[in-house]
Amino acid sequence: MKAIRTLLACIRKADQDYNLINRGDKIVVGISGGKDSLTLLYCLHLYQKFSHTDFIIQPVILDLGFPHFDPTKIKEFCHKLGYELIVHDSQEVYKILQIQQKDKAHLPCSICSRMKKAAINKVANELGFNKVSFAHHADDAIETLFINMMYGGRIATFSPKMTLENAQITFIRPLIYVREKDIISFCKEENIPVSLSTCPADKHTTREEVKQTLKELYKKYPSSKQNFLHMLYNYQKEDLWGKELEYQINSNSLVLKPIITPFDEYRYIQFNNMIEIKYSFEEQKYLLFKKSKIIATLSYIRLKDRIFKIKLTHKKYITDCALAVNYLASEIIKSYNPCTLISDITKDDLDLFLQVGFKKERILKRSYIRVKKVN
Repeated sequence: MKAIRTLLACIRKADQDYNLINRGDKIVVGISGGKDSLTLLYCLHLYQKFSHTDFIIQPVILDLGFPHFDPTKIKEFCHKLGYELIVHDSQEVYKILQIQQKDKAHLPCSICSRMKKAAINKVANELGFNKVSFAHHADDAIETLFINMMYGGRIATFSPKMTLENAQITFIRPLIYVREKDIISFCKEENIPVSLSTCPADKHTTREEVKQTLKELYKKYPSSKQNFLHMLYNYQKEDLWGKELEYQINSNSLVLKPIITPFDEYRYIQFNNMIEIKYSFEEQKYLLFKKSKIIATLSYIRLKDRIFKIKLTHKKYITDCALAVNYLASEIIKSYNPCTLISDITKDDLDLFLQVGFKKERILKRSYIRVKKVN
């Protein structure tokens, strides 16, 4: 069976599972010239014809300023499919990366990734398009998972779909179920004019090391290859420690529990007489328990880079609430010191807050923490 059938079947499944492409969508397709992005463009071009969804696509490549950049072959490939490739001038990226590299072995990939997303997001906005499509595939997702676990101490990878509310742009990854070997087979079968990467760090990154490690692992444990992919969306079997977290504030059964599970959300809503929780990517909410009884709720939100606001939604047990705010402030400082913390408390409450740990000079003088007094 030709690889293109496998690829299109995977794209259809990803589209159905994650609602990636809708009628009327205008999609910028990020092109690098490599096998993944050219495969994505070709497949979306065909997917338009049989998906019965009316959408348009526009290939865009960023000129990042890397030496020997030449989009000629890519332009010709796009033209054969009926598209005019947009080449966007982003040459400042390479200059900034060289400055940021300092004494590192190669250019900083994480900074490059963020700058590329910002640049292509700008192009989409200028064109009036509502989505940007990237060519990350299943093996990329698994590699990212391992990189985050090994170097970031977190279980995370990129999402099939992510909406940037402020920019009104949605990033989609239609190849999320596609395996790299099938992309390689497709490029050989269709004689796709793949261009070599002009990035000086290509093949010399942590990702490349993880890729080779996984290849060895797959040889020894063949079933792990499919299981790692299945793991990423097998939410019904997810069983990690996070949902059990209950931070012990003192020995008097005072506990602060982050909102993680649907049951936590239900209790938060019930306690505050709300219809539903209004979600924010920057806000973390908590339930405050005393002897297994909810006595208050807290949350904090990032206002700016290192400015956080702690909100207390119930103050009947003011001493316990003060202890909880102090605990939460200390945890934020551990991660973001120096930073500024703002907490809305009344004048009458201030003395109690000082008694349980907010030293006056810490509140009023030091730059990394501040309590806002409300009359």
